[in-house]
Amino acid sequence: MTPVALTIAGSDPTGGAGLQADLKTFHQFGVYGEAVATLITVQNSVRVSRVEVLSAGLVRQQIEAVLEDIPPAAAKTGALGSAAIVRALAQAARRFEFPLVVDPVIFSTQGPPLLPPKAVRWLAEELLPLAALVTPNIPEATALTGIAIHGVEDARRAALRLHEMGARAVLLKGGHLPGDPVDLLFDGSTWHEFAAPRIATPHTHGTGCAYSAAITACLALGVALPEAVARAKRWLTEAIRTNPGLGRGAGPINHHAAIL
Repeated sequence: MTPVALTIAGSDPTGGAGLQADLKTFHQFGVYGEAVATLITVQNSVRVSRVEVLSAGLVRQQIEAVLEDIPPAAAKTGALGSAAIVRALAQAARRFEFPLVVDPVIFSTQGPPLLPPKAVRWLAEELLPLAALVTPNIPEATALTGIAIHGVEDARRAALRLHEMGARAVLLKGGHLPGDPVDLLFDGSTWHEFAAPRIATPHTHGTGCAYSAAITACLALGVALPEAVARAKRWLTEAIRTNPGLGRGAGPINHHAAIL
C-alpha cells in the first residue's frame, strides 16, 4: 500500500515553506502527501505582509474529509494561526491512530507572529500531550517553556520540560545557537545528538517545515524515530547546501536534494 502523510499547515505562495514545502518533501521521500490548509499568507523571500486565518470549522471539516477516505500513516502540523484552530485540531487528534509531529510555528522570520499568545498556551496545554514528537527551534522552545536558552545545557532543560508537558519525544533544533548546529532528540528515555556543519547561505526559508515533513514522511514509511530524524537531518543539510539561489532575501532550500 502507498504510504500517506498529512500536513496541517499554512500556505506560502512562493512554495518555500508551509504546506507547499511539506508536500514537496513528502514526494521526495516517496510518500503520498495530503494537505489541510489553516491560513493563507502573502509573502515572499523578503517579507510577510498579510496573514488570513481560516475558520476552525473549515479546518476541522478538511481533517474529517481526509480521515474519512484516505487516512494517513503519519501527520504533522505547521502554522495553525489561532487558538480556535489549535483547539479544533486537538479535539481531532485525540482520535488519530497514527503519530502526530507538532512543529510549533509561532514566529515568522520576516513578518508578524503566526500564532497569538493565547494560542501558544492552548498549543502547550492541549496539543503537546497528543504529540508523538514536537520539533521547536530555540525561540519556540523558550516561548513554550519560559526557559531562556543560551547553550546546550539550557536546551536539554527545555527539552525535558517539553517532555514533562506531555510530548512523547522532543527534537530541539540548535540552529539559533552559535557554532555548528546540533539538534537534540529526547525520546523519553535516551538522548540523541544530530550535528551538521553550518552552511553560510541566506537561503534557509522553510527549513523547519521541511525538516519536520521529512521526519513525518519517514514515520509514515515505518522508520523508527531516531533513524527518521537522522535521515531527515542528512537530507536537510544537503537541501540547504544545494539551494537553488532563488529570491532576493531568505530563499528556499532544494526540495529535490538527494536522500543520503
